[in-house]
Amino acid sequence: MSDEQYKYSLRGVSATKSEVHAAIKGLDKGLFPLAFCKILPDIAAGDENWCNLMHADTAGTKTSLAYMYWKETGDLSVWDGIAQDSIVMNLDDMACVGCVDDIMLSSTIGRNKNLITGEVIAKLIQATTKFAENMASMGMKLHLAGGETADVGDIVRTVDVGYTAFARLKRKDLIVNDIKPGDVIVGWSSSGKASYEDAYNGGMGSNGLTSARHDVLSKIYLEKYPDSCDPNTPEEVLYTGTKKLTDTLTIDGEEITVGKLILSPTRTYIPPIRKLLEGGRESIHGMIHCTGGGQAKVLKFIENVRVVKNDLFEVPPLFKLIQKESGTNWQEMYQVFNMGHRLEVYLPEAEAARAIDAAKAYNIDAKVIGYVEEAEKPEVRIESEFGTFTYN
Repeated sequence: MSDEQYKYSLRGVSATKSEVHAAIKGLDKGLFPLAFCKILPDIAAGDENWCNLMHADTAGTKTSLAYMYWKETGDLSVWDGIAQDSIVMNLDDMACVGCVDDIMLSSTIGRNKNLITGEVIAKLIQATTKFAENMASMGMKLHLAGGETADVGDIVRTVDVGYTAFARLKRKDLIVNDIKPGDVIVGWSSSGKASYEDAYNGGMGSNGLTSARHDVLSKIYLEKYPDSCDPNTPEEVLYTGTKKLTDTLTIDGEEITVGKLILSPTRTYIPPIRKLLEGGRESIHGMIHCTGGGQAKVLKFIENVRVVKNDLFEVPPLFKLIQKESGTNWQEMYQVFNMGHRLEVYLPEAEAARAIDAAKAYNIDAKVIGYVEEAEKPEVRIESEFGTFTYN
């Protein structure tokens, strides 16, 4: 175990989720085991031409950072991003199998009532409606099915925000990962400002937040907000950075606080994915949402190929900040964080231009970042300015 992996373990997190994957190893993987999310028979209507998708996810420990920022500044708007984080972690996984419309959403919010006010709960619920309306303006129908909000202070330190999503999809419209030698990889940037975003996005998404929070922020927050972390965690790995939430960085000529930078809402790629799919699905051999596992995520969805990423985006300022504050080695950085692109499209080189154009239509930077070659076993190779790293 590396020093970084040991540090993550002390904090109660894992870049690889090895224990989780071991626990679910024997479970049925659905109709198509290499699909990005589990695909089930059409239990809802019993039609063999259709299938069902159900997905559940949360904003993870990002809610703990939002709690601190809200208490520090009084800025309720950070909770808008938390609702979006949890929703997008569902929607964009489902989009990777071709499901981009008519999705039902149900929320599960557990709070510590002594710390999280009704005003925050109202903000989270209003943000869900606002997000659905924004997606509707771009042609995607989300159906809000309500949910459960519970006061569970005995088991939740601040607040936990999760959503479950359900949809039916025609089987002929499915995209099941069949990543082939000769494919190129088109990466879609995770940072910048998409045409449907209100502000610069640091690119974090909703993975690696425990590491980012403790590696970047000052020890003063352990005293000010003890409820923001697990009391069973050794103090030596809690809030080991130098930054305050309200410290600022200048990015693209604008000042942004460290807290807001890390809290950037998880960007949804649904609008450009919809545009890409309108041009045809047959040539798309795979789509990968680079969340848990970062740039090694694709390992779970390939067989007998090597994925080589040799022309990555420049590492965005947020990830450079995390690395500088933490001293984390670059191999670990690429496995914990997306490092600049959070969606990958695998397809023949002749089709790459339309995947690039679909993203750029929404002011999202995109380019060919690598290729696929034959190999004896699944492998990912990162060729970066900081070194070459192999994952298998």
